[in-house]
Amino acid sequence: MSSDLDFTGPLRDALLAADFTYDAVAEAIGDDAHRALGRNETLPALRRTTSGGPLDTLVRLFLLQAPVPREDAERALPGLVDRLCNAGLLEQSVGEVAARTDCRPYAVSEAGVERDLWVVSDLTPGLDGAPVAVGPDHVLGISSASTSLAQLTMREPVERALDLGTGCGVQALHLATHADTVVATDVNARALWMTRLNGALNDIAVDVRDGSFFEPVAGERFDLVATNPPFVISPATGERLVYRDSGLPGDRVVEHIVRTGPDHLAEDGWLQVLANWAIVEGRPWDERLGSWLREDCDALVVQREVLDPAAYVELWLKDSGHHGGPDYAARYDTWLSWLEQTGIEGIGFGWINVRRGGSGLAGRHELLEWPYDVEQPIGPAIHAWGDAASGLRGLDDDALLATTLHAREDVQQETVGRPGAEDPEAIVLRQQRGFRRARTADTVEAALVGASDGDLTLGQLLGALATLLQRDEEALRAAYVPVVRELVGEGFLRLG
Repeated sequence: MSSDLDFTGPLRDALLAADFTYDAVAEAIGDDAHRALGRNETLPALRRTTSGGPLDTLVRLFLLQAPVPREDAERALPGLVDRLCNAGLLEQSVGEVAARTDCRPYAVSEAGVERDLWVVSDLTPGLDGAPVAVGPDHVLGISSASTSLAQLTMREPVERALDLGTGCGVQALHLATHADTVVATDVNARALWMTRLNGALNDIAVDVRDGSFFEPVAGERFDLVATNPPFVISPATGERLVYRDSGLPGDRVVEHIVRTGPDHLAEDGWLQVLANWAIVEGRPWDERLGSWLREDCDALVVQREVLDPAAYVELWLKDSGHHGGPDYAARYDTWLSWLEQTGIEGIGFGWINVRRGGSGLAGRHELLEWPYDVEQPIGPAIHAWGDAASGLRGLDDDALLATTLHAREDVQQETVGRPGAEDPEAIVLRQQRGFRRARTADTVEAALVGASDGDLTLGQLLGALATLLQRDEEALRAAYVPVVRELVGEGFLRLG
């Protein structure tokens, strides 16, 4: 451990001694105060943390940004107050100590076991409606974006993983639970220091490197790359918040990562990106993003949400603290005019997942608009999609007909029609887990899924259905083998 971080071991011991963990804090402040804090309101939690004990003191100090008496801080952080002031985590005045950084308890699952961690970042702006004022090198803490990427990222064991644009290192801490080696990169020197700090605080090894995009890992390959890049689509105004603004025009930062990322993937390695992209007038969003994808890679792109330009500008002006300010209207107008001039009629938000192929065969590309509720974490469903793509690749029709199939256990059948009608007007197959996809099916498709229990091959199932329905078997095969490929690709059926 470098000498400037030699306080992290004693700090970890103090946090553990105070039981400053996610579950303990949630219990101490209660559900109402916990939800209020999620809305950046501190008063309910302040009312629940008045004992002066170590846990209450740490909650007030770091999470509620309230100054605490010096003697309370010393009890909660024995022998550490001066050291943390020197390190820039705390500051003190006559008789009081206040936080200069956030230190937040965090829990991650490691092989099914919850592990208590802590994440240091810059103070959460905007508590209790206070004006938001963040510097250009502000290091964002745990946020909805970092949580979304953590839920998106696959957790299969890998040798090497990369957290591209690490910020305070949240993704690196997650990756360390299932990767032998974790590399974290950023262009923000303050973010790099905080990532090193968080690695040391949690006794987790992270190789932290300075540099833009993939420059710090030139010539290296990874089994998994996870990134929440600075994807905000904004005009070049001379101001830049590093955590959200790349300095590149439009969505060029995301395009660059998607186009060049596969060069840094090992065979069958995954690149997972949380991103915004421009929806340009006169061109479908999936056609535009599809042009970024390499033919030799599998790719699943999911558009989760679309904002109109005005809503998008309002969102990010509030994020930077300009809402209600004297120049709010001018900034709003400039940004909105720029979006109109560049032909951007909407902004998409979602997930881009790319897997590098090694077979020399064309990859499978699916670009899906799916604003509906999904199971979280969604990472396992992304991995299952990749397994289906691999299983179908190179499997010709004869090989598929010789394969046994299993219907996924969570798939349910719904029928729609008038009460008492002899036949339903429609049959819907609906997944209860993962993406929770649904598709309409005819009687043959529904019967095929219902009978897929691994006992008979697809060819045998279609033969039995042809006899039962008095249909020509060859015609049934020609019609439903492509349908089965869709059912496997969408996760309703599994091969083997």
